Amino acid sequence: MDPVLLVASIMVSATPILLAAIGELVTEKSGVLNLGVEGMMITGAVMGFAIAVSTGSPVLGFLGAALASAVLSLSFGLLTQYLLSNQVATGLGLTLVGLGLSALIGSNYEGQRAPTLPKLDIPVLGDIPVLGRMLFSHDFVVYLSLVLVVAVWAFLKYTRAGLILRAVGENHESAHALGYKVVRVRMAAIAFGGACAGLGGAYVSLVRVPQWTEGMTAGAGWIALAIVVFSSWRPIGVLVGAYLFGGVTVIQLNLQAAGTTVPVELLSMSPYLITILVLVVISARGVHGAPGSLGRPFHASS
Repeated sequence: MDPVLLVASIMVSATPILLAAIGELVTEKSGVLNLGVEGMMITGAVMGFAIAVSTGSPVLGFLGAALASAVLSLSFGLLTQYLLSNQVATGLGLTLVGLGLSALIGSNYEGQRAPTLPKLDIPVLGDIPVLGRMLFSHDFVVYLSLVLVVAVWAFLKYTRAGLILRAVGENHESAHALGYKVVRVRMAAIAFGGACAGLGGAYVSLVRVPQWTEGMTAGAGWIALAIVVFSSWRPIGVLVGAYLFGGVTVIQLNLQAAGTTVPVELLSMSPYLITILVLVVISARGVHGAPGSLGRPFHASS
């Protein structure tokens, strides 16, 4: 197993989950629990694929995927923030809508291949022996996901807007009493989370597997939700969690290709089993870092 190719593969494998998880982190930091990440990812996957095939531009595909999933997430925001529907039930409904919508749209694109993103040719860095191929020979979305992690960390820690978002998530009554527009802040966070999930879904259909297959996100949205908890709602923890899951996924695929005696079904289950075990351990030790108002409805009259 070539370590250079292994690390490069892990970066590609982790990118869609990292994008979805960092978007969900911002959403949950505002106090909103959106369980519709899987639905938004699969919507982004099919819309990104359809637009890229129709226009011949994968960049337009990514932009369209982000926009489509953001719009879908805003329907969740409308129901939960203005009509005060239950966030858990509405999020699950969003996933079902996304899966059904993607199957309907994607039926016209089965068997086609989409134009994929070219690798970036980074001067000097790309020529470094070993590290150049390992770290500096990816497409721009891989680096965009890393930049987003740093940007979200800096936004939440150092900016006034980030402080307001965290205040809304910790105690929406106090934030409202101070004059902050709780619903507006949460709607913006929900839209950002949807756009990131859409980018993650598009990465699956345009880069990892440049073709459309129904249900191709294969539970990545649920893993993204788990990683937010694993990270204790910290951006750097999300990065670590996404790359750990990406590493387990790549290793089990390599073991399958190598013809190991371990049953294929067990290897395919391993990334999800390990995620569940990690969450069980975290729950046993106590969950720390969850926003105080997470999942609680906000009544503007309160």
